[in-house]
Amino acid sequence: MAPTCSSFVATTRATWPGQRSTIGGVDEFVPRDFDVPRRLETPQFVLEPLDPEHNDQDYDAWTSSGKHIHATPGWQDSSWPREMTSGENRADLQRHADDFRNRTGFTYTVLDPASRDVIGCVYIYPLPNSDHDARALSWVRASHAQLDTPLWRAVSEWLASDWPFGSVEYAPRA
Repeated sequence: MAPTCSSFVATTRATWPGQRSTIGGVDEFVPRDFDVPRRLETPQFVLEPLDPEHNDQDYDAWTSSGKHIHATPGWQDSSWPREMTSGENRADLQRHADDFRNRTGFTYTVLDPASRDVIGCVYIYPLPNSDHDARALSWVRASHAQLDTPLWRAVSEWLASDWPFGSVEYAPRA
Protein backbone atom coordinates (compact mmCIF):
# COMPACT_ATOMS: atom_id res chain seq x y z
CA MET A 1 0.00 0.00 0.00
CA ALA A 2 1.23 3.49 -0.73
CA PRO A 3 2.49 5.32 2.33
CA THR A 4 0.73 8.24 3.90
CA CYS A 5 2.50 11.42 2.90
CA SER A 6 2.15 15.17 3.21
CA SER A 7 -0.97 16.23 1.47
CA PHE A 8 -1.82 18.58 -1.32
CA VAL A 9 -5.39 19.78 -0.92
CA ALA A 10 -7.34 19.69 -4.19
CA THR A 11 -9.95 16.94 -5.02
CA THR A 12 -9.93 12.59 -5.28
CA ARG A 13 -9.72 8.52 -3.63
CA ALA A 14 -7.14 5.10 -4.31
CA THR A 15 -5.44 1.31 -4.84
CA TRP A 16 -1.83 0.93 -5.92
CA PRO A 17 0.02 -1.46 -8.16
CA GLY A 18 -0.07 -4.94 -6.72
CA GLN A 19 -2.68 -4.04 -4.06
CA ARG A 20 -6.17 -5.55 -4.02
CA SER A 21 -8.94 -3.00 -4.25
CA THR A 22 -10.59 -2.03 -0.98
CA ILE A 23 -13.23 -0.04 -2.80
CA GLY A 24 -16.02 -2.21 -1.39
CA GLY A 25 -16.18 0.12 1.62
CA VAL A 26 -16.90 3.13 -0.60
CA ASP A 27 -20.41 3.61 -1.99
CA GLU A 28 -19.41 5.75 -4.94
CA PHE A 29 -15.96 7.13 -5.72
CA VAL A 30 -17.23 9.70 -8.22
CA PRO A 31 -20.82 10.79 -8.84
CA ARG A 32 -22.71 8.79 -11.46
CA ASP A 33 -23.19 11.89 -13.60
CA PHE A 34 -19.48 12.82 -13.49
CA ASP A 35 -17.81 12.59 -16.90
CA VAL A 36 -14.44 11.02 -16.04
CA PRO A 37 -11.64 12.76 -17.95
CA ARG A 38 -10.15 10.50 -20.61
CA ARG A 39 -7.10 12.66 -21.36
CA LEU A 40 -4.80 15.34 -20.04
CA GLU A 41 -2.46 16.85 -22.58
CA THR A 42 0.47 19.20 -22.04
CA PRO A 43 3.44 19.99 -24.29
CA GLN A 44 5.56 17.61 -22.16
CA PHE A 45 3.27 14.59 -21.75
CA VAL A 46 -0.16 13.11 -22.39
CA LEU A 47 -2.23 11.10 -19.91
CA GLU A 48 -4.57 8.40 -21.21
CA PRO A 49 -6.30 5.54 -19.38
CA LEU A 50 -3.90 2.68 -18.67
CA ASP A 51 -4.77 -0.46 -20.57
CA PRO A 52 -3.20 -3.90 -21.10
CA GLU A 53 -2.14 -2.74 -24.57
CA HIS A 54 0.48 -0.62 -22.76
CA ASN A 55 1.99 -3.70 -21.11
CA ASP A 56 5.33 -3.97 -22.90
CA GLN A 57 6.18 -0.28 -22.61
CA ASP A 58 4.79 0.03 -19.08
CA TYR A 59 6.78 -3.00 -17.95
CA ASP A 60 9.95 -1.60 -19.48
CA ALA A 61 9.35 1.82 -17.91
CA TRP A 62 8.97 0.71 -14.32
CA THR A 63 11.39 -2.23 -14.37
CA SER A 64 14.14 0.09 -15.59
CA SER A 65 13.33 2.69 -12.92
CA GLY A 66 12.67 0.89 -9.62
CA LYS A 67 15.20 2.84 -7.53
CA HIS A 68 14.04 6.13 -9.04
CA ILE A 69 10.38 5.29 -8.32
CA HIS A 70 11.18 4.40 -4.69
CA ALA A 71 12.87 7.81 -4.34
CA THR A 72 9.76 9.60 -5.69
CA PRO A 73 7.56 11.31 -3.06
CA GLY A 74 4.77 8.96 -2.00
CA TRP A 75 6.63 5.79 -3.04
CA GLN A 76 9.50 5.65 -0.51
CA ASP A 77 7.96 2.95 1.69
CA SER A 78 5.87 1.21 -0.96
CA SER A 79 6.20 -2.51 -1.62
CA TRP A 80 5.90 -1.70 -5.33
CA PRO A 81 7.76 -1.83 -7.61
CA ARG A 82 8.56 -5.43 -6.94
CA GLU A 83 9.62 -8.29 -9.16
CA MET A 84 6.84 -9.32 -11.54
CA THR A 85 6.67 -11.12 -14.83
CA SER A 86 5.34 -9.36 -17.90
CA GLY A 87 2.23 -11.55 -17.59
CA GLU A 88 1.68 -10.49 -13.99
CA ASN A 89 2.08 -6.88 -15.08
CA ARG A 90 -0.51 -7.38 -17.83
CA ALA A 91 -2.96 -8.76 -15.22
CA ASP A 92 -2.27 -5.73 -13.03
CA LEU A 93 -2.94 -3.40 -15.97
CA GLN A 94 -6.19 -5.26 -16.66
CA ARG A 95 -7.23 -4.75 -13.02
CA HIS A 96 -6.55 -1.01 -13.36
CA ALA A 97 -8.51 -0.89 -16.63
CA ASP A 98 -11.40 -2.72 -14.91
CA ASP A 99 -11.28 -0.21 -12.02
CA PHE A 100 -11.45 2.64 -14.55
CA ARG A 101 -14.39 1.07 -16.39
CA ASN A 102 -16.16 0.43 -13.06
CA ARG A 103 -15.34 3.96 -11.84
CA THR A 104 -13.68 2.63 -8.67
CA GLY A 105 -10.23 4.05 -9.42
CA PHE A 106 -8.49 5.77 -12.28
CA THR A 107 -5.02 4.94 -13.57
CA TYR A 108 -3.46 6.83 -16.43
CA THR A 109 -0.39 6.02 -18.45
CA VAL A 110 1.91 8.99 -19.03
CA LEU A 111 3.03 9.14 -22.66
CA ASP A 112 5.63 11.16 -24.51
CA PRO A 113 3.51 13.32 -26.86
CA ALA A 114 5.81 12.82 -29.87
CA SER A 115 6.95 9.18 -29.59
CA ARG A 116 3.95 7.85 -27.57
CA ASP A 117 6.46 5.99 -25.37
CA VAL A 118 5.29 5.22 -21.82
CA ILE A 119 7.19 7.51 -19.47
CA GLY A 120 5.18 7.10 -16.26
CA CYS A 121 1.88 6.52 -14.55
CA VAL A 122 -0.72 8.38 -12.43
CA TYR A 123 -3.07 6.65 -9.97
CA ILE A 124 -6.23 8.25 -8.54
CA TYR A 125 -8.05 6.05 -6.04
CA PRO A 126 -10.32 6.37 -2.99
CA LEU A 127 -8.72 6.90 0.37
CA PRO A 128 -11.17 5.36 2.87
CA ASN A 129 -11.03 6.37 6.53
CA SER A 130 -9.23 9.60 5.73
CA ASP A 131 -9.85 13.32 5.72
CA HIS A 132 -9.14 13.20 1.97
CA ASP A 133 -11.53 12.17 -0.77
CA ALA A 134 -8.75 10.53 -2.76
CA ARG A 135 -5.07 9.79 -3.05
CA ALA A 136 -3.01 10.44 -6.16
CA LEU A 137 0.36 8.90 -6.83
CA SER A 138 2.57 9.36 -9.84
CA TRP A 139 5.95 8.27 -11.12
CA VAL A 140 8.07 8.85 -14.19
CA ARG A 141 10.81 6.61 -15.50
CA ALA A 142 14.36 7.51 -14.46
CA SER A 143 15.24 8.71 -17.97
CA HIS A 144 12.49 11.36 -17.64
CA ALA A 145 13.08 12.36 -14.01
CA GLN A 146 12.95 16.05 -14.96
CA LEU A 147 9.20 15.61 -15.64
CA ASP A 148 8.29 14.52 -12.11
CA THR A 149 7.55 18.02 -10.80
CA PRO A 150 5.81 19.25 -13.98
CA LEU A 151 3.64 16.09 -13.91
CA TRP A 152 2.79 16.67 -10.23
CA ARG A 153 1.85 20.30 -10.95
CA ALA A 154 -0.28 19.46 -13.98
CA VAL A 155 -2.09 16.60 -12.21
CA SER A 156 -2.63 18.71 -9.08
CA GLU A 157 -4.21 21.50 -11.14
CA TRP A 158 -6.27 18.95 -13.11
CA LEU A 159 -7.60 17.35 -9.93
CA ALA A 160 -8.56 20.75 -8.56
CA SER A 161 -10.25 21.99 -11.74
CA ASP A 162 -11.78 18.93 -13.45
CA TRP A 163 -12.50 16.36 -10.74
CA PRO A 164 -15.28 16.32 -8.08
CA PHE A 165 -13.05 15.96 -5.03
CA GLY A 166 -12.81 18.27 -2.04
CA SER A 167 -9.30 17.17 -1.12
CA VAL A 168 -6.66 14.83 -2.48
CA GLU A 169 -3.58 13.44 -0.80
CA TYR A 170 -0.71 13.79 -3.29
CA ALA A 171 2.86 13.97 -2.03
CA PRO A 172 4.26 17.41 -2.87
CA ARG A 173 7.33 17.95 -5.01
CA ALA A 174 10.04 20.53 -4.45
